[in-house]
Amino acid sequence: MSKIRHITSPAGFVAAGVKAGIKASGKEDVTIVAGLRDCDAAVVTTRNQVFGEPVRYVRSVLPKGCGTVRAMVVNSGCSNVCTGAKGFADAKEMAAIAAGLLGTNKGKILVASTGIIGHRLPMDKVRSGIKAAAAALSRDNDQAALRGIMTTDTREKYALVQTRIDGKLVTVGGMVKGSGMIAPSLATMIGVITTDADIAPRALHQALTEAVGGTFNAITVDSDTSTSDTVAVLASGQAGNKRITASAGPGYAKFAATLKEVCGELARAVVIDGEGATKLVEIAVCGARSDAEARVAAKSVADSPLVKCAIHGGDPNWGRIVCALGKSAARVDPRRLRVWIGDVGVFARGMPLKFNVKKVQRHLAGKVVRIDCDLGLGGGCAAVLTCDLSREYIAINADYHT
Repeated sequence: MSKIRHITSPAGFVAAGVKAGIKASGKEDVTIVAGLRDCDAAVVTTRNQVFGEPVRYVRSVLPKGCGTVRAMVVNSGCSNVCTGAKGFADAKEMAAIAAGLLGTNKGKILVASTGIIGHRLPMDKVRSGIKAAAAALSRDNDQAALRGIMTTDTREKYALVQTRIDGKLVTVGGMVKGSGMIAPSLATMIGVITTDADIAPRALHQALTEAVGGTFNAITVDSDTSTSDTVAVLASGQAGNKRITASAGPGYAKFAATLKEVCGELARAVVIDGEGATKLVEIAVCGARSDAEARVAAKSVADSPLVKCAIHGGDPNWGRIVCALGKSAARVDPRRLRVWIGDVGVFARGMPLKFNVKKVQRHLAGKVVRIDCDLGLGGGCAAVLTCDLSREYIAINADYHT
């Protein structure tokens, strides 16, 4: 059994992942991450107006996005989306079963589901899976727990970062699933993060909201925001630091920076594992009228199928980049605009530049591609991560349901 730890590295947590038969592959498909006692917690969920019944349930038990939680239960292979009142009842039952096994009430259990939209959960399998996972909870099942939340992922994605607050060692660990239907808004696919920091729910929620802004919300694989996006953070408080009660001060700043580092590692791993991806693409925009407009412009380039296909084919077609910037809601003046692919300038102030085509092609042939854009209009800056668009992406999604 694997002894690699990430989600149970912070003091006070156990986890398990089991095979309940929900996935046709027969792989792990039910996961529980639990505190040894109640934890302070925070959660962010999708902004998609069509959202899953697990999201609806989480919002009902944590209406302000934070509170006290004992555990999170996740199933993969079926998303429990567009399943109506019966689907909501299934989400509640998942929480109730786990609560009974862990000695708490269902309002202390978060749930998440990921997989195909429009199907009821096979509750007989879910029930047996939750019971088996609860019985297997330990500090030695992190990898199985991670596999239990994966769908089209080709690799396991986890992160672990430590810092010192008030002289006490504080650990933040996390795991995430996701490689397609990725354009998070407020959260990401399914993410579970644990920490032994002593931090109050409201401060924890603020730190999480700040963290996702420049990490999970700054990535895109295919511009589609999932119906199930959920990220939860559970804090056991066992590190022994002075309790962080406000979103200010050195203790909060250190914790927030550590949480953001974990979220950043997880977000980058999601893009690298994008469905059919062969390249990681970094798009940076500066010179915008505001950071918000810079983000809009960068996202427009990152979401452009034409740009992503050109990158996949190694085509130095800067015109697609300029076009993608111009179609965005951000203010763009071609007379002030400059664009680089790698460290080679390709466009400046309304005119194409003479450049070494082979040098740009060599950059595009690498595993990491960089595009920089200066709008020349102000001090706003933002960066977005994406990936190329390959034939494999089409094959994966053409056959996904079957």
